[in-house]
Amino acid sequence: MRLIKIKNSIVELPVGKIVCVGRNYAAHAKELGNEVPAFPLIFLKPASVLIHSGENIVYPDYSSEMHHEVELVLLIGKTIKDADDKTSEEAIAGYAVGLDMTLRDIQSELKKKGHPWTLAKVFDTSAAVSDFVSKNDYQIQGNEKISLTVNGELRQNSSLSYMIFSAPKIINYISSKMTLEKGDLIFTGTPAGVGSVSRGDKIVAQIENISTLTTSVV
Repeated sequence: MRLIKIKNSIVELPVGKIVCVGRNYAAHAKELGNEVPAFPLIFLKPASVLIHSGENIVYPDYSSEMHHEVELVLLIGKTIKDADDKTSEEAIAGYAVGLDMTLRDIQSELKKKGHPWTLAKVFDTSAAVSDFVSKNDYQIQGNEKISLTVNGELRQNSSLSYMIFSAPKIINYISSKMTLEKGDLIFTGTPAGVGSVSRGDKIVAQIENISTLTTSVV
């Protein structure tokens, strides 16, 4: 069972499902040659792939192109279904910075064949999170800086204000399709600047006023 930690608290919550949003920054959609979506594009990761800041990302031997994607992560604090914007906002219990690691070569190959690209997103250690900040301690403004460095080199540098779909809108949409439960995590998409990493690389991901995540690729 994977647990998440909340800063300034002894609370640890078991992780439910991990719902991820794709193409939520226009510049990132364009850099991969994709259309900007009219609604959130979602996919799932099992809780078993989750690691925490300080743990290592294991590079699968069946891929030769792993990419980093830094994201704002939402912690759901109560069960909701068909939530309106107000209920969606109230359902957020906390925020973290996360990494959605992607096997880009596997993804491209599967997409060319018209197959689901689950295997490009779902492998052990493919999701990482920092400790969460409780919404009681910090209320997100929506213009916080989000960034990622690899071996000290700045790769991703943007603002949450460039998200196409806000956190409440994402929750509103997801809850219209499936029930969200306490302990579920939502990865809200990555800004432009994604790129490949190699074994031995050190990744530092950060969201202003929220948290910092550090990990190494092995």
